Amino acid sequence: MTEQADGASLDLNNANAAAVTGTGTSEQWLGRYNNALMGVFGSPQRVLVRGAGALVWDADGKEYLDLLGGIAVNALGHAHPFVTSVIASQLATLGHVSNFFTSPTQIALAEKLLDLCQAPAGSKVFFANSGTEANEAAFKLARAHGGKERPTILALEGGFHGRTMGALALTAKQAYREPFEPMPAGVRHLPFNDIDALRQAMDSTVAALVIEPIQGEAGVRPLSAEYLQAARDLATEHGALLILDEVQTGVGRTGNWFAGIAAGITPDAMTLAKGLGGGFPIGAIVTFGERASQLLSAGQHGTTFGGNPVATAAALATLHVLESQNVLANVRAVSDLFARGLAEVDGVTDVRAFGLLIGFDLAEPVAAGLVSAALDAGFIVNAPRPNTVRLAPPLNLTAEQAQTFIAALPALLATALAAHQSEGNS
Repeated sequence: MTEQADGASLDLNNANAAAVTGTGTSEQWLGRYNNALMGVFGSPQRVLVRGAGALVWDADGKEYLDLLGGIAVNALGHAHPFVTSVIASQLATLGHVSNFFTSPTQIALAEKLLDLCQAPAGSKVFFANSGTEANEAAFKLARAHGGKERPTILALEGGFHGRTMGALALTAKQAYREPFEPMPAGVRHLPFNDIDALRQAMDSTVAALVIEPIQGEAGVRPLSAEYLQAARDLATEHGALLILDEVQTGVGRTGNWFAGIAAGITPDAMTLAKGLGGGFPIGAIVTFGERASQLLSAGQHGTTFGGNPVATAAALATLHVLESQNVLANVRAVSDLFARGLAEVDGVTDVRAFGLLIGFDLAEPVAAGLVSAALDAGFIVNAPRPNTVRLAPPLNLTAEQAQTFIAALPALLATALAAHQSEGNS
């Protein structure tokens, strides 16, 4: 592979050229993977080399319908022509500057997010590189607000906020936390959707309450409208910050721009990432009003890559397409199709569809087997719990594409059940 730069010929060696072009078999790439990368993700299910819209292809040429979207990241699917053209144009113009400086795309994206949030005067934005980094900023925001007089941060059982230490302290799953304890102090986890428990826990020692409007990693579990309103009222009453983690639910995923705001809740801060960049890494925290926006002053927080011109250009392009092509209407329509179709499948006991964040429960704990059967059949889905399957496809997924999975599901479920029964008899 040869590139031209300042008139000079730059030749990548054969191995690197193969990586860029995707040349080689899955077996070859997985062997190299196991020799070169840490095993924190386990063994990769496939080696993906190319994508277009909601479709991806592996190194052996097999096609898949991507119903996971990089876990709610690829809001417009893969290789969207407008987004890729904007990224290329920006990268050819200005690729990176430190945060001693700014760029037009950084400013324009902050303004656009504040507009979409309907944020009051004095609201501000901080850009990071991922959801966990946005939640780290939220953790520090809570600490800055609370000081020594308010040492407690409340979060919920079943919540997932990231893998870095502050975000991990907010995350309730013990299996994620235990190898790295002691966690940062002061975080208390409350029962999910329990207003009485929240009321009892909320007092003058609480700096912040951090919640997801819909818990994606717990199997797509929504907080009730009553709980969200109680959270807002109690945080206000006791002088605590209400922080909404919309890393997974934000940017149109639920058929609304933001799930909490659509429910009538104005938080003190909200974290975003995943779909914001349409596949390009970016995160953000939006603070609402002057009180929250003034908690972190110059030098108290920072990032090298946050607000990068290319990342913010990618996000601006993604938001433009979502808005100009009315993609959120498609989200709602295809969500209804999934909700109806999945509910009619024997063996599916419950369907929770919030836009294109969808969880459906199975009568038997065969979700992992269904994921495997689906992959063999050309569908990418996810199992956050033993009896729960999660879908988070591109927001421009078509009704026809959704219907192919619904039609295939009975056979996939039968395959998973047969494998489960065979294991039980062995």
